[in-house]
Amino acid sequence: KFQKWLLNNHTALKGNFYYVSTIIKAYEENKPLDYIQAYEEKRKKINADKYLKPIRDLFGKDIYKYIDYINDKKISDRLYLDYLIACNYLGLDMTEPKNRIPHDFMYWHDVRIDEYATAKAKADAEERKELYESFSKVAEKYSKLQYTENGAYMIVIAKSPEELIKEGAILKHCVGHMGYDQKFIREETLIFFVRAKDNPEQPFVTVEYSLKSKKVLQCYAKGNSKPDADVTNYVNSKWLPYANKVLNKKVA
Repeated sequence: KFQKWLLNNHTALKGNFYYVSTIIKAYEENKPLDYIQAYEEKRKKINADKYLKPIRDLFGKDIYKYIDYINDKKISDRLYLDYLIACNYLGLDMTEPKNRIPHDFMYWHDVRIDEYATAKAKADAEERKELYESFSKVAEKYSKLQYTENGAYMIVIAKSPEELIKEGAILKHCVGHMGYDQKFIREETLIFFVRAKDNPEQPFVTVEYSLKSKKVLQCYAKGNSKPDADVTNYVNSKWLPYANKVLNKKVA
């Protein structure tokens, strides 16, 4: 049967590259090669990202169900990861489908994020002073990565956890919670704010930047929406090369 299947798919197999796992799975499940290949590439991407380990641990061999889920809900891995971190912190049973793959993801995402924020605020109350001091030092260290040239926008670094909270509250996303302040202090990622030069105090677009990979990890406007093309171009084509050049010179 497998030999006949190979003959029937000879043209596709000859003209394209497929993982061995793709070929076997496509045969066993009688599904198109390109369909299975897309899943395999997504699975490999998830396995290669150390930050997504909680997702891998949760779904295990059911990782394809996770891929189906995020595709259906049109959400990113990092948005689901934020939700998962909140649920774990709150002690929810993530083996229950209603928690693991909620029907209305964005509704329950916002509920859990709010509950997480409230619970964590109480737990972190005594640590705030030290947190603010450490955050300020990192912000000052990387202040030279700020950019105000060439265009209608400017990019400034977050200077305090309070600014993250304000940014997240106004733009209705998770940067004010979910441990971004701790990642900032550990210098794992930095948070920058994109502002219109004619309205520099108004939250507009938020950028998460990896110091290790020197890449933009997230770039979101209000409600986790994608920014306009001109903003994206400003971030990726103007600010990012500048920031990486500064780091390469070890100025920061």
